[in-house]
Amino acid sequence: MDKENPRLLTDNLRKDDENIIAQLYRSDDLSELILSIATNGYMDIEPLIVMLDEDDRKFIVLEGNRRLATIRLFREPDLVSRVQKRTPIDLPNISDEIIRTLDKVSVYRVHHRREALSFIGFKHINGPAKWNAYAKATFAAKWLKEEGLTIDKIANKIGDRHDTVKRMIVAIHVLEQAQQKNIYSLSDRKSSRFNFSHLYTALSRKDYRDYLGIGDDDIRNEPRENPVPDDHLKELKNILIWIYGSKESDIEALVKTHNPDIKKLGETLSSDHGLSILQAGGTLAEAYASTIPARSTFYSAILEARRHLQSAVSSLRGYDGSEKSYIDFAEEILEFAQILRERMKKKLEENSESEK
Repeated sequence: MDKENPRLLTDNLRKDDENIIAQLYRSDDLSELILSIATNGYMDIEPLIVMLDEDDRKFIVLEGNRRLATIRLFREPDLVSRVQKRTPIDLPNISDEIIRTLDKVSVYRVHHRREALSFIGFKHINGPAKWNAYAKATFAAKWLKEEGLTIDKIANKIGDRHDTVKRMIVAIHVLEQAQQKNIYSLSDRKSSRFNFSHLYTALSRKDYRDYLGIGDDDIRNEPRENPVPDDHLKELKNILIWIYGSKESDIEALVKTHNPDIKKLGETLSSDHGLSILQAGGTLAEAYASTIPARSTFYSAILEARRHLQSAVSSLRGYDGSEKSYIDFAEEILEFAQILRERMKKKLEENSESEK
């Protein structure tokens, strides 16, 4: 199995074959391929791409890890048991005839990873077996680091806009930095689903970058590794926990939906009061509400109350007089309205007097 497979999330787990297969099963529809091979056998149409590991003299599969994982699960009962300890898998029984289709598979050998990059990139970025955004970004970051390609060339190869590719690579660098500094591991996230777009969208916003100490030059120039200054690593940990949560600390993610939570969290980061609420364990709704001026909150509440009352009046025919409690509600509303009106009139008079 290829430990550098772009599909694999950056985390602190040891990347042995069992963990790799478990992660592929959880996140990459490996179950569909297992069912297909169990039903139809292995169709040896496209070769696996392999490279010899000079250290242990074994071949690494650079392309075709899902197929390799499926073949090994059917052929190695002990491996199934080890993977089951990491994630539950459903492996159907297969006939001897199907097993025989797994005895030999075609491979295409390359001597260096770079020889396979173009083909893998075409197949999984623009071709029929497209990767998700995280895998695509990991591959793009590898192109930038190991092949020295410019962002423009990478953008052309993967079919995305220049600024999108740059944001994705910056996000990969941020995750790698968090991993290397033992600040945060993606394996600690609360949800089994990993929304990579949350992070690269957040990093496109100035309020997040300011909070993390990422300068404008880091956005204008080619992405660099370790973009977050060392004196902002605590802030980096906060951001990743607020976006993805933490199983170890039993903290739920503040970001529930991409929109509007990424925007709300970003605006809250720019408010000392809002930030203090987040750091004290408050909800995003509480922290964000504290950033809205009282004047705006008041006017919005007045207009919203007016809209609701207009709707109630227009629907009055729906009240049949059988529920007295609704009369009591109306009395409360009237009382609130009178208190509100008197206090507003008093402030208006005080304001008029001060202007004389």
